[in-house]
Amino acid sequence: MLLLAAAFLVAFVLLLYMVSPLISPKPLALPGAHVVVTGGSSGIGKCIAIECYKQGAFITLVARNEDKLLQAKKEIEMHSINDKQVVLCISVDVSQDYNQVENVIKQAQEKLGPVDMLVNCAGMAMSGKFEDLEVSTFEVKPYNVYITVAYPPDTDTPGFAEENRTKPLETRLISETTSVCKPEQVAKQIVKDAIQGNFNSSLGSDGYMLSALTCGMAPVTSITEGLQQVVTMGLFRTIALFYLGSFDSIVRRCMMQREKSEIADKTA
Repeated sequence: MLLLAAAFLVAFVLLLYMVSPLISPKPLALPGAHVVVTGGSSGIGKCIAIECYKQGAFITLVARNEDKLLQAKKEIEMHSINDKQVVLCISVDVSQDYNQVENVIKQAQEKLGPVDMLVNCAGMAMSGKFEDLEVSTFEVKPYNVYITVAYPPDTDTPGFAEENRTKPLETRLISETTSVCKPEQVAKQIVKDAIQGNFNSSLGSDGYMLSALTCGMAPVTSITEGLQQVVTMGLFRTIALFYLGSFDSIVRRCMMQREKSEIADKTA
């Protein structure tokens, strides 16, 4: 019996290995591709730009310091593989004004074509003792201060009603696969979890599954919580794949309906 189970497991893994290329996204071919890198004047951003440039990509570097941008441009250009490659530098603070960011992307696309890859590397991590850090960056657990991250479902609020006014059809149909909760119910759960010091706060079976699937390196409040995540992860991932398949089907149907409507409008 054990041998049969092992053989079945091996066969299943081989089947997944063979099917995987059929459902995996098509790899992006970097030669000639346009790659935009924010925070590209130093660190990981610059290294990513260099690696893409080595493989034949066109690069747009976005960062605040113009001098650093120009220096990074020189370093990246040393790794060109053909004479057609271009490194475009644009100085802007992506954290300040969205309109500026939008103009940057438009400017980059006008010069180098549509963006094939966007790499967001702007920003940095802040480390230090709690009492020495600014209020926006801190480590609080040693001081018995806990963070609760809430995952509220669709909730019957004025904000949700406003959201629905501009929500795309695909998103609305996906949202409708679950029921809308009452705000009092959601608030009660969040307060309960906050009081208990839980890192995650979710509501309903979908919320619990999502918080377990996305737990990653998140702290746990109890050993029981950690064991539940370990035991249920595989099962929840399997269920989530069916959810994703359903959502993809909704998106495809909406796209087909849009295309039919556009054809009908043109022929009318």
